[in-house]
Amino acid sequence: MSARAGAGATRAADLSPEDTLRLSVLLENGPLAIRIDEPSMTLRALTPEGEASVRLHPTTGTERYLRAVREFLSLKVLGAPGGYPVYIRRWTRMGQERDERSLERLLLLGEPEAVVAVVHAPGLTDELARRAWWAMPTPENARRMLLSPAVAAGSMGPVLAEYLLEWLPFEQEHQAMVEIVQLVLQPGLIGEEARLGLWQKARQRNSYYVGFLRALPRALPEPPPPHPQAAAAAAALAGGPGATLVGQALLELLSAQGQAFLATVELALRRPADQPVVILLFEAIEAYFAALRGGARAGEREAEAARARAAAWLAGEASGAPPGTREVAAVLPEGLHPQLQALLFLAQVGEAMLDPIFGRTDAVGSVMRRRLEPVTGPLREALRALRP
Repeated sequence: MSARAGAGATRAADLSPEDTLRLSVLLENGPLAIRIDEPSMTLRALTPEGEASVRLHPTTGTERYLRAVREFLSLKVLGAPGGYPVYIRRWTRMGQERDERSLERLLLLGEPEAVVAVVHAPGLTDELARRAWWAMPTPENARRMLLSPAVAAGSMGPVLAEYLLEWLPFEQEHQAMVEIVQLVLQPGLIGEEARLGLWQKARQRNSYYVGFLRALPRALPEPPPPHPQAAAAAAALAGGPGATLVGQALLELLSAQGQAFLATVELALRRPADQPVVILLFEAIEAYFAALRGGARAGEREAEAARARAAAWLAGEASGAPPGTREVAAVLPEGLHPQLQALLFLAQVGEAMLDPIFGRTDAVGSVMRRRLEPVTGPLREALRALRP
C-alpha cells in the first residue's frame, strides 16, 4: 500500500460505523451535489427527489473528522483514497476542466473549493449551475456563473440575477457593483420595473452608471431629447456622408440615445470611487466608439495629443482619420464642426490614457480624481461640446 493510500485508509477509519454506512447508502442513491454544514456537523445532499441529510457522529476532533469525511467522499467519487487534495489543485479557479461528468463529480466532494472550480469551468451548464448554487450560494459564485451565456440564458439566470439585486445594496466593492449591474442587465434577467429602480438608485451609487454604460450603452433608461441640432445634422448628411462611419456616429450621438450615453458618462465622471471603476468606465467609452477604429483598441496615451489629432483630422491635415471624416466635414455646417471634432476626440479615448497616471499612483477618491484631470478635463470638454 502506498503512503498516500495508507494515510487515506487511516483517516477513513476515523469514521464511525454508522456514518460509514449512511454515507455509503447516500452515495449509492446518486446524489446531485453535497455540502457539509460544519457548525451542525451535518452532511446535506441534493437528490432528484429533494434534499437529504446525514448527521455526523465524530469519533475524533472535528477538523480531523471532517477531513476523514471528505476523503471518504473522494474515495467513493474519484476512486482514490486521499486523492482529493491532489485532484483539486489541478482545478482550483482556473476552470480547466470541460467534461460535464467530471464537473458533476466535483460537486459530490463536499468541498467549497471544488464548487468554485465548477463555477469557473468553461463547461458549466444550466443544470450544473443549479447544483453548484445549491451547494454554495455566494455573491461571487452568482457573478461568475452569470458570465456564462448558457447560465444567463437558462433557468438559473433570473434566479441568480434576483439574488444579486437583493445583495447589491450590501456590496462594498465598487468594481463588484459595476459587474453586478452589468450582469443583471443582460437580456431577459430582470423586468422593466427592476431595471428602472436600479437606474434610480444610481443617483446614490455613482458606480452603477458604469454598469449601465457597459451593459446598455445604446438603450439607457430615460433618454433626454435629441440634440437641438440633430435635425440640421441629419439634413446636411442626407445621402452619402450620413452613411459613412463618422456620419452614422455623429447622428447617433445627437439622437436621444446618444445624448443619454453622453449624459451618463458625465454622471459617471463626477465622483468615480477608485481606479478599477475608472478603468471600467474608459473601457465602456472605448467599446462604444470601436467601429470608428475598425474594432482596434484605442492606443492614444495622452489626451492633449488626441485632441490635437482630432483638430488635424477635421482640417484634413493628418492621415488616419476615421472613415468618412472628410466627407462629413465637407457638408456639415460650420456650427457643427465643434461637435464633429469632439467625436473625433472621443474615438481615441480608451484605457491606454489611464496608464501614465495609474502607473505612477494607487490613489483613490478625491486624490485620484485630481490626478486624472489631464485626462478627464479634455474628456468633459468633448462631452459638453456634444451636449446642449
